[in-house]
Formats: sequence, structure tokens, C-alpha cells
Amino acid sequence: MKNLKLLSLIVASTFIGFFSATSLSQIQIKQIKFDDKKIAEDQKEFLNEIIARVKKDYVEEKTDRQLSESAASGILSALDPHSSYLNEEALKEMTVQTKGEFGGLGIEVTMELSVVKVVAAIEDTPAFKAGIKSGDYISKVNDKSVVGNSIEEVVKKLRGKPGTKVKVTILRKGEKAALEKTITRQIIKVKAVKSARFKDVAYIKINTFSEQAASGLESELKKLKSQIGGKNLRGLVLDLRNNPGGLLDQAIKVSDAFLSKDQLIVSIKGRSSESKEYKDEAPETLVAGLPIVVLMSEGSASASEIVAGALQDHHRAVVMGAKSFGKGSVQTVIPLEKNHGALRLTTALYYTPSGKSIQAHGIEPDIQVIDAKIEKQSKEERDSEADLKGHLEAQMQEAIDEAKKENLDDENLSLYSQDYQLARALDLIRGIDVYKSVVKK
Repeated sequence: MKNLKLLSLIVASTFIGFFSATSLSQIQIKQIKFDDKKIAEDQKEFLNEIIARVKKDYVEEKTDRQLSESAASGILSALDPHSSYLNEEALKEMTVQTKGEFGGLGIEVTMELSVVKVVAAIEDTPAFKAGIKSGDYISKVNDKSVVGNSIEEVVKKLRGKPGTKVKVTILRKGEKAALEKTITRQIIKVKAVKSARFKDVAYIKINTFSEQAASGLESELKKLKSQIGGKNLRGLVLDLRNNPGGLLDQAIKVSDAFLSKDQLIVSIKGRSSESKEYKDEAPETLVAGLPIVVLMSEGSASASEIVAGALQDHHRAVVMGAKSFGKGSVQTVIPLEKNHGALRLTTALYYTPSGKSIQAHGIEPDIQVIDAKIEKQSKEERDSEADLKGHLEAQMQEAIDEAKKENLDDENLSLYSQDYQLARALDLIRGIDVYKSVVKK
């Protein structure tokens, strides 16, 4: 290291000495003019030379088509994790998921550091039931390494005939060893929207922003309002956890349902023609004036982040949970001539109404709530001193127990042990309602 530092000093001294001994009149600075056409021709020769050398000397024989497709994949995958080359087969498969029904495991994936990374495992799918989580890296499929494979190649290996099994090896942060999951493939029928009633609070879960998302939201919410009674409804919990995204127009329509007319939902900024703003087109009607809590997780991405960002920036909802995935880029599929497939190219970025970029940053929750579990404590587990009659702590405990009987029934306790984040969201909705009623008095 000392020798290296000494060498650096000698080199620096040499340059200083050179410029010191040379007058300015002796230094001729030439302005280099670049010929764009010549540079383009040079780069073409450069690529052709590499392809020719590989074709001639590589250990295995490759066709011109294989080499050209590999070159295209290399160029696009080097740009960002979401740009890629789609051959004819991959182009056909890409259109399947937006219809809400497809074969496989039920995971949304992206590429990071030459390894396929799980964005989210969609609820009620084989991957979700097997415990695949957002942030997992898929290193092997059926004991064969897929590191360095394109995302299309890995997806093709994961998919297969319904009822067949596939062994997936994953790397997970915090785990010392790789985890192995054997999962049975199924025809994935993703119901875009689910709903539930928690007494006086409506709960809507959007699993994916497929073609049925906006219409499903409206129909399920109308059903809940009818069950609860419009005047009795206290608010809405909109659950976007582990929702990997989907169609942009559905994200716009869902946001539109909760915002006021002409409010900005999202802006897309790219090179010239790709820049565009999307605004709310109609007044809010579904839960106007009622509090909304949006639940987010590390697996919430893309369209989910657009909705959460819009409602958060316009102060229409409280975002609760964990920081989202941070997938805020627009991919445009550009078909190529002569049946050469297509390019999936990142052409723009999403920005929330306040101008924040979603890409790689995600949506920060207003209230961070990690997944946890709360269990009811029995009387025997209390400190003995607090059980003494007349003791202040005993009196306080009695007051707490009485309040629990009124406000924290078996349903609430059960929910706290099953889904702590949802329980906290319901508490917040009811807390806001109580606060409003107290302030009015």
C-alpha cells in the first residue's frame, strides 16, 4: 500500500513538473469534433466483431438468431431491471396476466443483480400459501441455478402443467441458509377485489390491478354500504398489501373514486411525448367525507403505489404499514418487424401529485406498523401486587378490563392475533370517528 501511495505521488509530481516547465504558448489544445455517423458505424462494427468472434470460437455452436436475441437481451437488461427483450413466445405470455387468469405459482417478479427477485406473492395462490415473501431471491428452480438467466427464462421454468410440482430455492434476508419450497402449480384465478365487514367499518382488499379492479371496488363497496347502512358506516380500510400492481388505467379509476374532481392523481415524465398528467374526472361519491386507511407492505408496487401516493399527497387517506416496493417506472412494449418479438422498454417514471418519484423510493407510510401478534393476558399472569384490593394499579386494571368488555370484544382480540396491521387500521378509523364526535361537542 505504501509503494502504491509513493507511485501515485511520483506520477502526480511528474505531471506538475511537466506543466510547470512548459509555457502556455507551447500547449496546443485541439477541439475534437465528433462525427456522429462515424461513431455509429464504429459501434456497429464493434458489435458485429463480437458476434462474429463468438460464432467462430465459442465452445458451443450458436445460430445468428440466438446471438442476435442474446445481444438484444444484454443491451436491454443492462439499462434497468424492468427493460427486456421479448421473443415471440414471451410476447404472447405477457398478455395473459392482465386478464386475471394464468398458470403458475402466483408471484410477481423483477430482476436485481442478475437474480430474479420476488415483488409479491399474490394472496391465496400456491406461492403465497408456501410462504414466499416479498424480497425473496430465486436462485434455483428444480435444483438448477437460474442466476444470470433472463426473467422470461425463469418465469418459463416456474410455469408448467397444473398439478405438477416445482422446487424453488430462495435466498432470504436474515436467513443463514437457502430455503427450499416445493410448490404445486395451479391455474391462477386472481379475484381482483375481496371485501369484508368489520361491524361499522368497510374493508376492501385489492389483490391486483387487473381489468376487474375498479368495477370490483365499486360493486363490493356498494354491497358493504348496504349491509352496514350508509349512516352507520364509519370509514374504509383499503388493503393494498402484497399487491404487485397491474394496469395503469385501473389505478387511475380507483384513485378517482376517492379524490375530488380535477385533483392530480399521477404524472408520467419521460422524453417529450411520454410526459402526461392524469387528473380526477368526477366528484367523490363512494365514501365521501369518511376516513380512509390504506394498508401497504413491502410487496405493494406499481399501481398500488400510484393509488397510495395520490391519496396520501391529497390528505385523503392515512397510509399505514410498511414502506412499499418502489416500482415507479413505465414500460412500453414496442413490437419489432418480421416477427422478431418486441422490446419492453422503460420510457418514463411515475411521480406522485407532490412531485415525488416512486421509482426505487416507494411510498413511506404515515404510520409505520410492522406485523405483530397480541394475545390476551390472563389474570394469573398479572403482577401479584397489582391484584391487591385498594391498590391504584388494581383499580386501573379494573377500568381497563371494563373498557375492553365494551370496546375490545372477541372479534377484535382474534383480529389482533391474526392480522395486527388490519386491527390497528380499524382502531384508527374508529378513533378518528370518536375524535370528531368529541370535538363537535
